[in-house]
Amino acid sequence: MTKPLVALVGRPNVGKSTLFNRLIGERLAVVDDIPGTTRDRQFAEAEWNGVRFDIVDTGGIEVLGRDPSAKPLSVDSADFIPQIREQAEIAITEADVVVFVNDILTGVTAADLEVAATLRVRRHKDANGILRPTVILAVNKADNVKRLDEVYSFYELGMGEPLGISGLNGLGTGDLLDLIVAALPKPEAVEEDETVKIAIVGRPNVGKSSLLNKLLGEERAIVSPIPGTTRDAIDTRLDYEGAAVTLIDTAGIRRRGHIEVGVEKYSVLRTYKAIDRADVALVLLDAVEGIAAQDAHIAGMVLEKNRSVVVVVNKWDAVEKDSYTMNLFSETVRDQLHFMDYVPTLFISAKTGQRVDQVLPTALRVQEERLVRIPTSELNRIVREAVSKHAAPSKTGRRLKIYYASQVNTEPPTFLFHVNDPKLVHFTYRRFLENQIREHYGFLGTPLRLSFRASGESEI
Repeated sequence: MTKPLVALVGRPNVGKSTLFNRLIGERLAVVDDIPGTTRDRQFAEAEWNGVRFDIVDTGGIEVLGRDPSAKPLSVDSADFIPQIREQAEIAITEADVVVFVNDILTGVTAADLEVAATLRVRRHKDANGILRPTVILAVNKADNVKRLDEVYSFYELGMGEPLGISGLNGLGTGDLLDLIVAALPKPEAVEEDETVKIAIVGRPNVGKSSLLNKLLGEERAIVSPIPGTTRDAIDTRLDYEGAAVTLIDTAGIRRRGHIEVGVEKYSVLRTYKAIDRADVALVLLDAVEGIAAQDAHIAGMVLEKNRSVVVVVNKWDAVEKDSYTMNLFSETVRDQLHFMDYVPTLFISAKTGQRVDQVLPTALRVQEERLVRIPTSELNRIVREAVSKHAAPSKTGRRLKIYYASQVNTEPPTFLFHVNDPKLVHFTYRRFLENQIREHYGFLGTPLRLSFRASGESEI
């Protein structure tokens, strides 16, 4: 089930990133935080008082969308208000709760008033007649108790009662989290979806719309266009050679008229929610432009969510190439996007149809690998052979001992190792064990999760 999404919104320099780091770093239990999967994180899976939700710092998304050579925005910039309006609009489209962050040191600015106006006008009523998303007005940098009286001046924004907080020292952040959890929509009973959910993700203009149209327009029996859980996208359910498939359209092409100019730069929000719902993510790249920073961020989201992956390099027809070009590009993909050899890479042209017929078969094969379960006896045989091939590492005179291993889950395949001390498991040995498992069971395009628990059992 898709978790609710909370977005931090506001103009630059009000402390959104500091607040985000405070929330996920100290006040929240970050779920499944895998080191090294994302850099400059803007998203986190979180839990507060037993309620799980996703949280996003839209300030980080804003940085992704800007031209590195562009002059930094300032509060007085003429370009500033359109930027924050776009940011607020996409947050309204995708988030369940918006935390509208302001700065007590500067007071209410014209940009803050513009954000407030956008939030008021663009919110919508849900099936129960409740305005969504819920907006919580947070006044940041209220570190000094003497300044708390100034919080009330933010009633001017017309967004309800302001809450004084400090992302820097944590003042009021517990109260803020209580308000967030109280405002999240209650889970609804939904009909189980047995289809294979495939999301097409990638930065703007890499050809997501063209690929989707090609997949839907040729040799496909479209069952029905159905509303997705993202509010500005349409899922398309189809039958492919007997397999029920749902394509999750992050390009939003079926409502092209509703996508305003500039909002696409904040499509990272839509991408994040699509990945959360998917079994397999098709990470689309532009062969002509090469790999960009935002490609790496999107790949990081996929890795962090433990989704299976097919890398699809589009516009291959427009590249001058020789017999080495494809291999070199594949190596670059794995290096810059932190994907391993198990991730398949397809080189296609959505324009001409070149190799597009390989996309869905590859995605479905990857999904099958995601469901593979290794018998416990077979897994322990593989681990014994791995240990005899490469002895476990030692630290401060103590050597890692693996007693027993079992596969405890699928989607993704998850393996639990009972060991004498989990602290002795070095990253390189974890990767070695993963590679040994993959030698016997490929798990094409599918991440593996290896967990280590202290145990007093005898060695395998």
